[in-house]
Amino acid sequence: MNKNKNLITPDLSVDLGGIKMKNPVAVASGTFGYGREYEDYMDIAAIGAVIVKGTTLEPRIGNPPPRIIETPAGMLNAIGLENPGIDVFLDQHLPYLRNKGVTVIANLAGNSIEDYAAVTAKLKGHQGIAGIELNISCPNVKKGGLQFGTDPLMVKQVVQAVKKETSLPVMPKLSPNVTNIVEIAWAAREGGADALSMINTLMGMAIDIDRRRPVLANIFGGLSGPAIKPVALRMIYQVRREMDIPILGGGGIMNARDALEFIMAGASAVSVGTGNFVNPRAALDIARGIQEYLVEQEINKISEVVGAAILR
Repeated sequence: MNKNKNLITPDLSVDLGGIKMKNPVAVASGTFGYGREYEDYMDIAAIGAVIVKGTTLEPRIGNPPPRIIETPAGMLNAIGLENPGIDVFLDQHLPYLRNKGVTVIANLAGNSIEDYAAVTAKLKGHQGIAGIELNISCPNVKKGGLQFGTDPLMVKQVVQAVKKETSLPVMPKLSPNVTNIVEIAWAAREGGADALSMINTLMGMAIDIDRRRPVLANIFGGLSGPAIKPVALRMIYQVRREMDIPILGGGGIMNARDALEFIMAGASAVSVGTGNFVNPRAALDIARGIQEYLVEQEINKISEVVGAAILR
């Protein structure tokens, strides 16, 4: 190892199940729009990847307001996957990101296995997408609204259906609202997942005591931010201890120290979500903070830190 810290230039590059990233920091879907919204704050191509807003086969107007509220150490959201649909994304947003040189991960969602397959098929012939993140925290309308991500068989089936429609790396985003996260992870892997994204939001709610009513029009929403960090770390640790699969870890990452905890718990890369609302340059600052840590610790590659805290 080179003892002269000034000469160390750590290798921050990551291969996330076939998704090549220049550094291990991505921005979480739904918190960064399509990248344009943040271009005044940073070079959006300088971060590891942009995971674009959740996209469905047809446009969605989302849930009625209010649909966001700040909570202690986090926030609740019930946006309802408002988006213009896959065709608008491919025609209007992807060319911009491609021209900027951004590593793009498409986040896809649906109400049925057929929906997931159809929206994935739409990507064929379009250059500039490095991989697919599957939002499986969506209700399966054919199963009475049961979320795909809470049933191992449905997780396996939806991943299989998507894999049949694409040669791109596929990365389901696992829901934490389950009893056994390892069982869900195994199901995703059996379905052909190239990597895992963990974790999605936890279900929560807030009540207005003056009105004596739920704050969110949808009643329930997804809790994100520092409040969920210990849960996310625990689940990533559990999964990576049981299987050797690349993991994109997220859940309350606000700074480089948070990110390094996730990496040491077994994540190959991290995603920053709520932190973008607090600091629009958070992802870039975190990537630089990770580099500074590696230099200080005289570590040559970020891969050397992945899973370092796992006790077997």
